[in-house]
Amino acid sequence: MKNVLVIHYSQSGQLTEIVKNIVSPLANDTIQIDYHDIKMETPFPFPWKADAFYGAFPETFQQVPEKVKPVSSEILNKKYDLVILGYQVWYLTPSIPINSFLNTPEAKQLLKNTPVITVIGCRNMWIMAQEKMKKKLKALEANLVGNIALVDRHINHVSVITIAQWMFSAKKERYLGVFPKPGVSQKDIDEAVKFGPIILKHLKENNFNNLQDNLLKQGAILIKPFLVVTDRRANVIFSKWSKLIQSKGDKNSPKRSFWVKFFSYYLLFAIWILAPIVFILFLLTYVFSIHKIKKDKLYYSSVNYIE
Repeated sequence: MKNVLVIHYSQSGQLTEIVKNIVSPLANDTIQIDYHDIKMETPFPFPWKADAFYGAFPETFQQVPEKVKPVSSEILNKKYDLVILGYQVWYLTPSIPINSFLNTPEAKQLLKNTPVITVIGCRNMWIMAQEKMKKKLKALEANLVGNIALVDRHINHVSVITIAQWMFSAKKERYLGVFPKPGVSQKDIDEAVKFGPIILKHLKENNFNNLQDNLLKQGAILIKPFLVVTDRRANVIFSKWSKLIQSKGDKNSPKRSFWVKFFSYYLLFAIWILAPIVFILFLLTYVFSIHKIKKDKLYYSSVNYIE
């Protein structure tokens, strides 16, 4: 009997649907699938209010953990042959709930010396979040063997509008009847089952050496070079912003609230003004960066981690 554990946190239910579709082909008489849905002691709101949404930025980016509810003893007392770890990306970083879980002794107990497949459901930028996740898993002595990233395939500025509407209304619908539905397309969610047989084969063979290569053949990851550049540069800027806001006091501080609001305006400026400029510069220098772009695509598609 093989034991598989699915760990994840989802606000809207999208990631829940994704991970369940991925593992559905694994369910049979010789494989037991358990689920641990991460729960916060103080839950995050959904739909979000603007002050809570932007107010979560500094601690998210600085990876400050909060209290999570404990894992059941039934799960803790089992040894798992594979863990599926699903997470959202908040502010170019693994979300506070998943980060908080990874900082618990229970995470160390469950993940140490265990094969792990990460599953990401996000808007479009996940590269640097996955690098942070790789670092976390290495510290936990987990064995990262696969990664699947499902994203919103619409252009950046369209997805910004639709995701914001979804986050602040909790309604996954066509905004104004004109924009496409937000988030990962239902087609991609439904077709996530295609990854299950690949995972099942490696699980039965107890050999995950080439799992990521086989997942890639089925489209587990799509890397857009421009978004890699944007992600890296935004991480540098976010680091400065998050430290600045944290220096203004605790979450109830009026000074902090002022800077959080200022940051929210900066985000709009960065998305609508700076990002197009960066894209133009990227296109102008593309021919000179082809070698690095190919190297980056190869690395970020893999489960390797270089500090």
